Amino acid sequence: MKNNINTNRFKGQTAKWLIKSVVAAGLLTLASCESNLDKINENPNDQASIDPKYLLTYVSRATFKVDGDNMYASRMMIGTDGENKYQYLKWNEASFEVYSKALLNTVKMMQEADKIKNKNYIAIGKFLRAYHFFNTSLQVGSIPYTEAVKGELGITQPKYDSQDVVMAGILSELKEANDLINTNDKIEGDIVFNGDASKWKKLINSFRLKILITLSKKTTVGSYNIATEFTSIAGSQPLMTSISDNGELKFADAADSRYSMFNNSGYGSSLYMADYFINLFKARQDPRLFTFASQTTGAKEAGKAITDFTGYNGGDPISTYSENAKLITAKNISKVNDRFYKDPTNEPSSVLSYSELEFILAEATARGWISGSAKTHYDNAIKASFSFYQTYVKNPGQYFTGFDVNQYLATPLVVYNTSAPLQEQVEKIITQKYMIMFHQSQWTSYYDYLRTGYPNYPLQPSVSAPFRFRYPQSEYNYNSANLKAALTTQYGGDDNINSKPWWLQ
Repeated sequence: MKNNINTNRFKGQTAKWLIKSVVAAGLLTLASCESNLDKINENPNDQASIDPKYLLTYVSRATFKVDGDNMYASRMMIGTDGENKYQYLKWNEASFEVYSKALLNTVKMMQEADKIKNKNYIAIGKFLRAYHFFNTSLQVGSIPYTEAVKGELGITQPKYDSQDVVMAGILSELKEANDLINTNDKIEGDIVFNGDASKWKKLINSFRLKILITLSKKTTVGSYNIATEFTSIAGSQPLMTSISDNGELKFADAADSRYSMFNNSGYGSSLYMADYFINLFKARQDPRLFTFASQTTGAKEAGKAITDFTGYNGGDPISTYSENAKLITAKNISKVNDRFYKDPTNEPSSVLSYSELEFILAEATARGWISGSAKTHYDNAIKASFSFYQTYVKNPGQYFTGFDVNQYLATPLVVYNTSAPLQEQVEKIITQKYMIMFHQSQWTSYYDYLRTGYPNYPLQPSVSAPFRFRYPQSEYNYNSANLKAALTTQYGGDDNINSKPWWLQ
């Protein structure tokens, strides 16, 4: 959610320009693409054409990435070399850069797929559109949707659609995607599922459930009854069934394919763990902590074992950064585990995992949307998370030897009680869901907090958690009439981070 560039100017340019930029930047230089580059540049006076597989690779890299900012807002990490606006909940404007990069290229991929009659690229494009419009709308509220990314049609100042229209629209796009995906049309350039259409279908349907559970404070969206639609999808459509179905990007030790935080100097110098996050794991004797955090310097010097929970400590996310810096001098604060900036591959980055899906199903069961056992889904989610880290973290034996997940599930702070009041069940689910999100799934934890109040983030006195971001300055500069109309309708004209959007009302 960094400051954005002027996206409306990009909306008015042709996809041909963007494709040439992609090629010029070297982002499409896959081993097999050399012969296709000549085709792209055969006639610069004609509209550019490109095989959709190259656009799929490019957009997937832009979509399945690690976003560190949310981990400050979600009380997982802290900074010690200056005031981080996300940690102290003082952010300002969002970015609409996604329109000029991911969405413009996604639409172009779908157009090129239509030329060759390949329904799968169109289906995946609908998923990618839904994903980015969903997250952009959660950031700010109303957004350009029905008229967005139509610069080639002359729409350079797209109108804003209300949040309920956006959410209903992307649910319909995902339904269309589910209907289109098939096993006949080949999917190449697929760095997520290696061309497996069945896994895309599972991700598409699982993501439909994620949208619906996010709207749990509402009863309907567009023509959809939220609980009824959830029940229908969960009962009739293929969903993820194991961590092998995770909607995730696996990293490789090659140019443009390495882990997002690899060689990040900030991670090695000034980023530390928040005590709020660490203490959840220490209280539950949860060994996943050892994969996220490093021992304090004092614990290392004392020769404590890596698996000694007393060797880990975090800083207070609501204290000043200078106060937390004192813990460094005292050798009593844990850095982020150095594998996150020293390992070029690390674990994959997910936009939706099987573990998260099981937590979604657990919550839906607790709310009475679907039948079955909320405890079973909850237990499955936790087991899947441990399986994920035991599979992808290097040398997992140093962290997990002797650990029994079934014993963990029976401990007092973890065990699920189906007889508890709904709010207690939701708190249990959302707390454990929060614990799987370190370097995963972008801002899901923060949005869950806004929606449910769990887990109970520490806040500074007189500071409330923002409900949204302000709109980008570029929209004021180049699309002000449409933006101001949307602001008036939603927030009485006030573009304020404390204004509550439709999905939370």
